[in-house]
Amino acid sequence: MYNKFGQFYNGSWHQSSDKSTYEVINPANEEVIGEASNAKPDDVNKALKSADNGFKKWKNFPAWERSKIIRKAADLIRENREEIAKWITLEVGKPLKESLTEVDGSADIFEWNAEETKRIFGRTVESRFVDTRVNVYYQPVGVVAALVPWNFPCILASRKISTALAAGCSVVCKPDVITPGSVMSLVDIISKAGFPEGAINLLSGDPAKVSEQLISSDIIKKVSITGSTRVGKLILKQAADKVQRVTMELSGHAPFIVYEDANIDKAVDTAMAAKYRNNGQVCISPSRFFIHEKVKNKFQNLFVEKTKKLKIGDGFGDADLGPITTKKRLEDVEKLVGTTIKEGGKVLCGGKRPSEFNKGYYFEPTIFDNIKDNFTIMTEEPFAPLSPILSFKNFDEVIERANNSDVGLAAYVCTSSMSKAHQTSDALETGMVSVNTPVVAVAEAPFGGVKQTGYGREGGSEAIKDYLNTKYTHLGLNG
Repeated sequence: MYNKFGQFYNGSWHQSSDKSTYEVINPANEEVIGEASNAKPDDVNKALKSADNGFKKWKNFPAWERSKIIRKAADLIRENREEIAKWITLEVGKPLKESLTEVDGSADIFEWNAEETKRIFGRTVESRFVDTRVNVYYQPVGVVAALVPWNFPCILASRKISTALAAGCSVVCKPDVITPGSVMSLVDIISKAGFPEGAINLLSGDPAKVSEQLISSDIIKKVSITGSTRVGKLILKQAADKVQRVTMELSGHAPFIVYEDANIDKAVDTAMAAKYRNNGQVCISPSRFFIHEKVKNKFQNLFVEKTKKLKIGDGFGDADLGPITTKKRLEDVEKLVGTTIKEGGKVLCGGKRPSEFNKGYYFEPTIFDNIKDNFTIMTEEPFAPLSPILSFKNFDEVIERANNSDVGLAAYVCTSSMSKAHQTSDALETGMVSVNTPVVAVAEAPFGGVKQTGYGREGGSEAIKDYLNTKYTHLGLNG
C-alpha cells in the first residue's frame, strides 16, 4: 500500500536510507494496512537540505505566480478526492462520507491561501522627516516544520502546508505514524501543481526523533504543531533553544451550553453533529454539556434517543460512527468510562464495546448523567464519543463553570436570544464560539485557542502573518 510513497524531498519519493519500515494498522479490523517508510537521520538531513534549496527558489516567485500554483493544487485535490478519502478512512477509521468532507475542506484551504498570497499588504508610514519615506513590508520566515496529528491528517496538513507556501516559505511536513498514507497521498497529488523542487517535503517516521532533529536544525525557522498540550510544551521548549517561531493548536475541552430559551430539537441536532464527527476524536468536540435545569431532561432524553439510533461499523459501509483510531485510545476510553462510573456517573446509553464486533477498536457512544464538576471526565479531555451532562441555573454560574479549565479552544452556545448569545460569546475564555451551529472550522475564519490551548491562528486572514517577518525600511530620498 505504501510502496509508491516513502520520504519526499527534491521533488520525488525515496525509501529511507536503511530501507526500514513500520506497520500501519486498520482500526476497523486490526489488520496491517502495509509497511510505511521509516525516516532515519540521514533522510531528515536530506529533506532539510531540499527544503532550504526549495525556499531559495520559491520565495522569489511573484505572489500572483505562487497563487496560480497553489490554486492548481486545490483543483488537483478536488479531482482526486476519492483517492485521498479512502486513505483517511483506512487509517483513521472515520466514515467515508466524513473523509470526503475532510478532503473537500483541504481543497478549500488551499484555495483560500491561493488568494491570501496576493493580499500580503505592506504600508507606508508618514515620516517625521521631509526627505525620507518609511515603508513596512513582509518577507517569508523561511523553512517551516509542520507537525501533523492523526485525527484530521489532510485538513491539518493542508492548513500548515498551504499557508507556508502562500507566504513564500518551504515546508517539511511530518505526518503521524498512524496516518502516513493520508498525508503522503495529499503531498503526492499537490506536488504535481508546479511547485519548484524542495518547496514541499515530507518525512515519515518516529514522531519524537524526527521532530527533535528538525527543530534542532538551524534551517528550520518556524514550527507549526497541532497536538496535545503535553507534546506542545515539549516542542516549545525545544524551539526556544533556536528562538524559532511557533504556532500551537493544542488540547481542547469544549463546553456546550444550552439555555432555557433554546430550540431543543435544534440544540440536540447541533450536539449530535459536533460531538460524533470522527467519533469525538476532535479537538473542538463538545465534551462538557451544561444544560439549563428547566430543559435538561428534554434535551437529555432526545440526545439519548438519537444517539441510540447511530450505526457503528466499518467506515467503508453505511456506518455513522467508525472505530476509535488506535488500541491505546480505546483502552483510554474504557478506563475513563470506568472512572466516571466509579466517581458516581450514571450511564444513560453506551458505556462499552459493542458485542457484535470480534475485531476493530469499536466503542458505543456514551452519555452520562449525575456528573459533578470535579469528576475526572470534566478535567481531562475525553477525545472520544463520551458526553457528560450537567445542569445550571443562571448565566453567571455557567460562565464560571465553563471557564474553569486550563484550556480554551472552542465553545458551543444554544439560545434564541441574540443578547445572550453575544454576552456568552464575550464571556467565554475560548478562541472560538459557535452559536446555534455545529460548524467551527472553515478556511476563511481564524482557528485557534487561548490559555494552554496554545497561540497563533490557522485559517482566515490572520494565519499567514505567522509565516512572515515584518521588515521596515527608512529610505532617505537624497543619496
